[in-house]
Amino acid sequence: MDGPKVDYRTDPARYRHWRLTVDAPVATLALDVAEGGGVRDGYKLKLNSYDLGVDIELADALQRIRFEHPEVRSVVMTSAKDRVFCSGANIFMLGLSSHAWKVNFCKFTNETRNGIEDASRHSGLKFIAAVNGACAGGGYELALACDEIWLVDDRSSTVALPEVPLLGVLPGTGGLTRLTDKRRVRRDLADVFCTLTEGIRGERAKQWRLVDALVKPGEFAAAVRERALELAQASDRPRGARGVALTPLARRDDDTGYRYRHVDVAIDRKARSATFTIRAPERAQPEDIAGIEAAGDTWWPLALARELDDAILTMRTNELAIGTWLVKTAGDPRAVLAADDVLAKHKDHWLVRETTGFLRRTLARLDVSSRTLFALIEPGSCFAGTLLELALAADRAYMLRLPEAPDDAPRIAVSPQNFGAYPMVNGVGRLAHRFHGSEEEIAAVAARRGELLDAGEAQRLGLVTSAPDDIDWDDEVRIALEERASMSPDALTGLEANLRFGGAETMETRIFGRLSAWQNWIFNRPNAIGDKGALKVYGKGGKAQFDFDRV
Repeated sequence: MDGPKVDYRTDPARYRHWRLTVDAPVATLALDVAEGGGVRDGYKLKLNSYDLGVDIELADALQRIRFEHPEVRSVVMTSAKDRVFCSGANIFMLGLSSHAWKVNFCKFTNETRNGIEDASRHSGLKFIAAVNGACAGGGYELALACDEIWLVDDRSSTVALPEVPLLGVLPGTGGLTRLTDKRRVRRDLADVFCTLTEGIRGERAKQWRLVDALVKPGEFAAAVRERALELAQASDRPRGARGVALTPLARRDDDTGYRYRHVDVAIDRKARSATFTIRAPERAQPEDIAGIEAAGDTWWPLALARELDDAILTMRTNELAIGTWLVKTAGDPRAVLAADDVLAKHKDHWLVRETTGFLRRTLARLDVSSRTLFALIEPGSCFAGTLLELALAADRAYMLRLPEAPDDAPRIAVSPQNFGAYPMVNGVGRLAHRFHGSEEEIAAVAARRGELLDAGEAQRLGLVTSAPDDIDWDDEVRIALEERASMSPDALTGLEANLRFGGAETMETRIFGRLSAWQNWIFNRPNAIGDKGALKVYGKGGKAQFDFDRV
């Protein structure tokens, strides 16, 4: 299913599917999907079913709550429609969509639900899913992302994950993993639950840990509000703080890329590559809270997070053939280190904490993108502190060595932000992950914090992959890029995902791993997307015809 490019920029005045209301300390996000408001043509979003556009609004609403409403301490997610909470991802949209669209759609919805859980862990926000009607598929997965699930006890409302029997696919937004890892549902009960098209309601749903509470219809709204207020009491969000408005994100687009103030994306379509250039602060940044609050969303760390996040999403969705992303930086590394000092000094202030969290989630989005990432560290680079994370996230980092002109050679630097401020989705910082937790190697890097390291020192410390001199630089980089571009993108996606997330697993890595492997495979199989596949015949009066050979 083709169409215009997707734009991830929105704001509450343009929402078509969500209503955000704030009655401090509680915010309510009510889902009221406009049937004709699909991000693509050819389907209707009936029964509060959703597509990518619905989740773009949800992701934006979560950011608004984080930054514009610090007075909010708990969030109720519910439906504005009668007798239906959410019926999940729109099946007709999935049936019309390309393989890449389906997988990227699932990835973004996963990241958005991870963002809800991230807010619960790090931002002092607690979420209640007030399930006030039928709740199926991705709708139940939305509820699973919340801290608690409250179900109206009206003898008809159910929760369900019917994808396997109904559509021949898996719950694509982490449903199976959240059932076992998060809600601790017994495996046999989960097996029964995930093979029932009709779902489970009432007391059995509570006994099986599928929901946390049942409330009669007449008492439902008041009971949910009371519980939201209780959860708000335990939050450390500020009571009297003034929020920061997230103003419209400025971006210039043309066929060669996307330009922001601090981020530039230049596309080379012939080489199937894009160069991301991230710029250091151009002028002195505020050092105290008053200055940070006055700067608002122009404060460099926050502005950078917004721009880079939008660039990653825009490229990931709209530029499928651009398989290699080259990451460069430009500016004074000392300016980045100074900004990091401010982030570290004021890390407990709500706005600094939220900004650090935004950077953490944006870098994690880079980690799970199925693109080759090469960092190129050249003269004028500023891979320092927070921006060094970009090189640490890369599959390879090349750093130019200038033995005949050492004063002109690029430098990198580590800061306190590289030691735990930005963990990946496996919960491990990129430095610790790079060295497989080796205390000796990590300590050697930590001992050089704040120093500007040349290519030789960086290579000795294990911070870069290769350090060619100026004679070999052009050829080595060119050959590496040409070789990469000649390889199977499917094999590279598998290679990169495996190498980026070795070691211990978390719920998040398990979710993304299953999406990359099992769901990716299932979405390609004729039992799902063939002419008689379950996704293709759904709603058309026919019955799916399966190839029953096990593979």
